[in-house]
Formats: sequence, C-alpha cells, structure tokens
Amino acid sequence: MERIYLDHAATSPIHPRVVDEIVTVMNGPFGNPSSIHSFGREARQLLDQARTGIAKSIGSKFNEIIFTSGGTEADNLAITGVAKAMKSKGKHIITSMIEHHAVLHICEQLEKEGYEVTYLPVNEDGIISVADVKKALREDTILVTIMYGNNEVGTIQPIKEIGEVLKGHQAYFHTDAVQAYGLLEIDVSEENIDLLSVSAHKINGPKGIGFLYASDDVKLEATIFGGEQERKRRAGTENIPNIIGFLEAVKISQQSMEEKRKQYFLFKEKLKDVLEENEVTFYQNGSLEQSLPHVLNLSFPGTDVESMLVNLDLSGIAVSSGSACTAGSIEPSHVLVAMFGKDSERLRNSIRFSFGLHNTLEQIEYTGKEVAKVVNRLRS
Repeated sequence: MERIYLDHAATSPIHPRVVDEIVTVMNGPFGNPSSIHSFGREARQLLDQARTGIAKSIGSKFNEIIFTSGGTEADNLAITGVAKAMKSKGKHIITSMIEHHAVLHICEQLEKEGYEVTYLPVNEDGIISVADVKKALREDTILVTIMYGNNEVGTIQPIKEIGEVLKGHQAYFHTDAVQAYGLLEIDVSEENIDLLSVSAHKINGPKGIGFLYASDDVKLEATIFGGEQERKRRAGTENIPNIIGFLEAVKISQQSMEEKRKQYFLFKEKLKDVLEENEVTFYQNGSLEQSLPHVLNLSFPGTDVESMLVNLDLSGIAVSSGSACTAGSIEPSHVLVAMFGKDSERLRNSIRFSFGLHNTLEQIEYTGKEVAKVVNRLRS
C-alpha cells in the first residue's frame, strides 16, 4: 500500500539537494565561526554566505538576520525581546486569537509578568479586521504580532495594510511567517514589517534551524545568554551544516514558488472535485481566495475527527486535525473556536490537508476517493 503524506504544514521531508549540502558541510569546514584562525574563517564564510542569501529572500539587510533553533524560538525572541527592551515605553501588546501557540503562550507568560495583551477576533473566514487593529492601538502599545498565514486553515492576513496602520507609531510589527515563507513573496520593507519568524523544516529544510528577521531600528533584548554570536542577540555557536542546508532549501523554494502555488491550488480543486463527484457534503474552513496555496481545511458534517484520522491512516493517508503542536490533544482547535464559536459542530469534524514535495495529482485523486469512502461509512 502506498503511503501518502498530506501533512506538510506540520513538517516537510528534507529535499535531496538539502541533504547533499548538509553532508558536504559536515564532512568539510568544522571550525567555530567565531574563531579567527583559518578553520574559523572557513566556517564564517559559509555563515556569511547563508545570511546574505536568506536576507535577499525577504528584501532585508545582511545583519538583520538572526539564526535561531526554529520558528518557536524566533517568535519567543521577537516578542519577549521587544517586550523587555520597550517596557519603559509601555506594556501593551496586540495579537490575534488564531496565532500559533508559540505566540499565544509567550503572550500569556508576559501577562503574568504585568504586560497587557489584546487578542483580536477573526471573522468566519479567519481574517482579522484592520479596523480592529486601529481601534486596539494605544499610546502604550509596543508590539503588534499577527501571523502571515494560518497553519490550520491557511487564511492569509492583511499584513501590508496592518503595516501601513503602524507607520509613525512606536509599536513594532512582528509576523509569524512560518507557513507563508517560501510560498508567498515577502518584502519586509514594502510591508513595513519590523520582525519576521521563519522555520526551515516547513520548506523542506532540516529541523532545528530557523531565523528571526529584526530590523536595524528594533530594540531587542537577548533571551539566551552566553557568547556574543549573532551580534549579541542570540548566544550559542551557529549550526553551520543546518544553516547551509537551510540556505539550499530557501534557494529551491524561491526558484519554484510560482510553480508550487499553481500545483497546490490545482490539488485543492481536484480534492474538492472528487469529493463532490462522490456526493460528499463538506465545507471549507477559511477564505477561498485569501488562502495559503498548500493548506486546505474541510469540515465533514456527521463525522468524528478522531475516527476520520484513524481510518485515513489505515488507508495510508496522513492528514491532521490542525496544528502539529497540539496533536493528540482532546482540546478543540482554538482557531476554529475563534472562527465559529465553541459550540460549532466544525470543531469535531474538521480535517487539514496540506500539500508539498513528492505529492502528485494521482495521490490527491486517490485521497478524495478514500475520504469519500470513510465519510460515507461513518455516516451510515
């Protein structure tokens, strides 16, 4: 039985070219990039090369890229780093109710430390209102953190418009772009973004590496202490093999972005077409138009999400009920609660399909037919 992986929003397989780059570096320069001798300089050259290439991908400067252990650390550094550095100017933060837990949980921690957080609602498409951002903005607001694209339902937020609202205000603008990076063109200058988080393993890179873009203008306190790496903003010897692997994944994603967008939108349409052909009743959670190309979240009335996941896994199909960070949790999706309310049936019958490397149209067609069989079996 062929196994079909449709959970790329949780993590993605490493691209073969990325593996080759990592292995080459692991067998090559091993010096500490902070050392001044020739071994250290070789490693530093690779680090500079990666920082330059990654900065170019979002239109930032070389020295505005901070390498981290992944998206969670990047989010934590952005939010806590700004909160600590800006506390003399205010303790008010604005975020949304549908953020990744890497953002929500650090905001909750800051509330315990005396900060005030405003959690903006979303409409039934999972989109926040720019007017709500304006309304929530105060003189003592120091940070607005809104995700670029949602990891559960794929909704893209009005990032550029929010950036416009914040022009001239003291508040910095942070966006968790973990799901959007590599599939959408992002320019931090054009969109007035001050801080941006990315993780390599979502774009066919290695786990354990990510970056935080932090504009030169941003006041940011370090949250990890030790050496003076990353311009004193993130201590710890840099992971050169993973960083070079990350750079290769970035190159591939930038080169194939348009092709992947077209392919994944085609996958979405094919999956929905097959379900309709098999007379399956379903609803799409999230915006039809304003959506990440690789994420499709569907509600199947009359079914149970756990039974659906188990039955599809037995058919060789890997999908999920939402964020991988809450896998196995009996708690309903906070994203769907924000969109539809805590009593909605969609909380109990929604499945996330997310596409990526190695997926084919034939796999999507097979998945649609298997989903139809499972849904009809559960409903009967």
